[in-house]
Amino acid sequence: MRILFMGTPEFAVASLKSLVESGHTVCGVFTQPDKPKNRGHRLSFSPVKEYALTKDIPVFQPSSMKDGQALATVQELRPELIVVAAYGRILPEDILKLPPYGSINVHSSLLPKYRGAAPINWAILNGETETGVSIMYMAKELDAGDIILQKSTCIEPEEDAQALTARLALLGAEVLQEAVGLLENGHAPCIPQDDSQSTYASMLSKEMSPIDWNRPAHAIDCQVRGLIPWPCASTRVGGQTLKVFKTKPGRETNRSPGTVLSAGKEGIEISCGDGRTLFLTEIQAEGGKRMSAAAYLLGHPIKISSC
Repeated sequence: MRILFMGTPEFAVASLKSLVESGHTVCGVFTQPDKPKNRGHRLSFSPVKEYALTKDIPVFQPSSMKDGQALATVQELRPELIVVAAYGRILPEDILKLPPYGSINVHSSLLPKYRGAAPINWAILNGETETGVSIMYMAKELDAGDIILQKSTCIEPEEDAQALTARLALLGAEVLQEAVGLLENGHAPCIPQDDSQSTYASMLSKEMSPIDWNRPAHAIDCQVRGLIPWPCASTRVGGQTLKVFKTKPGRETNRSPGTVLSAGKEGIEISCGDGRTLFLTEIQAEGGKRMSAAAYLLGHPIKISSC
């Protein structure tokens, strides 16, 4: 099948790679414009663009999808199908309806739950134990189109959003191949979503970072795992603001939430609002490197309250 692919981050690369390796003709790739990176402000390519260039696939980076130029490009490419995976732009209806097989999306949740920009993060933030991927027809409304296929997977207890994203990327690529096969054979279902069950996964923000130690230990652990790699959970300890990358469960306590109970080889132990403690085991101080809490404590001893 002749396919136009649209995607930007690393998550989308697995889907693009699966289309190329399964023998489809990827006639072009749409991806976000190059962006300045690091202190030198050198322009960096998106992961999708980097992969596409290695396969000599034409790359297009429109600054707008609504000025008519993007539509003209799609018309020139003559795709039979458009596949979208984390592109980061809303497609106008005239583009969505252009290919004979339509336009489909690889979405990293079990729709209708977690429509929106950050479904993987919010599944972890909300303490879900299961998530998955959905292949759906694209519609005017955000992530509301009919579903072709879904596949679920467990969220491991210690899995953070970065690790889960990598795993769902591979699962999405696998389910995408199956969905494209169903489309080719004329057997693709159209399963309407139950809008009454929909939830929204909004974009993340820095305001979500500070840890409220009045919350239960498990909820704080979900916050830590759900905000990796950005914006990361953070807290003030010993006069320093620390980004928190990993935690582990502690013990029962009757101390006030936010009290530092111990600081040593196991990490920095802090009391939570449910009468449990949580160890910070991997952290990063302002201007410092990510490291184990034990290594950080060697140069930054923390005074422990005795009562």
